[in-house]
Amino acid sequence: MNISKIANTLEGSEIIKISGEINALKAQGQKIANLTIGDFDSNIFPIPGKLTDNIMEAYGSNQTNYPPAEGVVSLRDSVSAFIKSHFNLDYSAKEIQVSGGSRPLIYGLYMALVDPGDRVVYPTPSWNNNHYCRFTGATDVPVQTSAANNFMPKASEIKPYLKGATLLALCSPLNPTGTMFSKEDLEEICDLVIEENKSRSASEKPLYIMYDQIYSQLTFGGQVHYNPVSLRPELKDRVVYIDGISKCLAATGVRVGWAFGPEHVISKMKTIIGHVGAWSPKAEQVATGKFLTQTADWNEFLTSFKGKVQKSLDTLYQGFQKLKADGFAVDAIQPMGAIYLTIQIDYLGKKTPAGEVLKTGADLVFYLINEAGMGIVPFSAFGTDPGMNWFRASVGGCSLQDIEEMLPKVGEALAKLKVES
Repeated sequence: MNISKIANTLEGSEIIKISGEINALKAQGQKIANLTIGDFDSNIFPIPGKLTDNIMEAYGSNQTNYPPAEGVVSLRDSVSAFIKSHFNLDYSAKEIQVSGGSRPLIYGLYMALVDPGDRVVYPTPSWNNNHYCRFTGATDVPVQTSAANNFMPKASEIKPYLKGATLLALCSPLNPTGTMFSKEDLEEICDLVIEENKSRSASEKPLYIMYDQIYSQLTFGGQVHYNPVSLRPELKDRVVYIDGISKCLAATGVRVGWAFGPEHVISKMKTIIGHVGAWSPKAEQVATGKFLTQTADWNEFLTSFKGKVQKSLDTLYQGFQKLKADGFAVDAIQPMGAIYLTIQIDYLGKKTPAGEVLKTGADLVFYLINEAGMGIVPFSAFGTDPGMNWFRASVGGCSLQDIEEMLPKVGEALAKLKVES
């Protein structure tokens, strides 16, 4: 049967494939620390109790009909105040678009700005930009980053690709690495975008930045989150932010996300998202709008939640540093933000006890699932070469005890690997 070109070119999620394997093994009774999905075990990381109360109250008052296409006014007003309070950015309710999490917002932004053949520049590793390029028929331009700069892009790496591009897709704290922009690096990239737009004629499309900061509230160790418009206010008409409660409130299933940016883009995103029907449920919108104003409850939850996430990240990081000190060919980047740890496991090309050669990051992942009870994701799932020896570990889906019990098994599994003869 003939199907569309888009359907033929889209690829399934490597993360979901790995997670499916883990779930199958767990169903057989195997104990596995699932560090794959960028989600939370809600029994370990429940949403704020006050938010739950707000949701139940909203359903009790029959907030169950269609919401406005742009999002309920009370939520957009609360988001406007939240943006001002947390980032000192001025965006009115009409410059804010709500949807069912951040994915429809990213899709809506791509659809609003990108025509078939337009060039979209994004660093790798990064999350899903390659798939959104396929949705829109864009020419994707992945820019490889390096461990030397914590896999965050530098202006010098991006500069050769910006001429004529329509969109530069950035994220900080970054999924999959949990690393963040320095002030200097982001300033230099912003200056490139300003310079590029000045070089274009009035008849040319400008270059926009999509700035995904869904993890901006989850930073650790004194790290500071920076954003383009705060650093370069003249970019306000050229930046669209992606944000929401999914990660900072462990509320991935509540489905409340928002974008904010120039009204001429946000209004088109409203139309696109409205036609798709990708709204956030009305009761959850009303509840979230109320919770954003309950500052004491917000701060109390976030402080406790961040402490638990950081403890898991630090335990995993320290465990890999111990393995490194013990002579294993591993490393990790100290956690900065989000719920991810970047891990290097340099064992590609080695043989398993069964005589199989680990040729790709995915091969090593499945070996460690079976031998060490650890599920992680290769960077190849985020647009890098399959032979790359770096991996993402997400701590939201398992307990601190699971991580502690898993770490010795990793060393035992790696010790079994042999040099290919």
